[in-house]
Amino acid sequence: MLNIRVVSAALAAFLAVTFVVCVLYGLVVPGEFHMTAFLEQVLPGFRWLTPVGFVIGLVESFLYGIYAGVVFVPLYNAFHRRWVPA
Repeated sequence: MLNIRVVSAALAAFLAVTFVVCVLYGLVVPGEFHMTAFLEQVLPGFRWLTPVGFVIGLVESFLYGIYAGVVFVPLYNAFHRRWVPA
């Protein structure tokens, strides 16, 4: 059985770190390899290379991680109870 707090925190941290890595990647590689359009589509309010946009993207990534944990853990635990013998 999974703990919802642990999994949600881990996913939130993972997505926040991944967002920072994507931004750093965009600063290092040429423009045609940026993920700018994708990030602007999946993170409402995110704008490339603005301080406010960066904070919005970081917070939204973190919240997406929490959401994923809150949805995934109960589903996993329900299937675990049903299909794994005690």
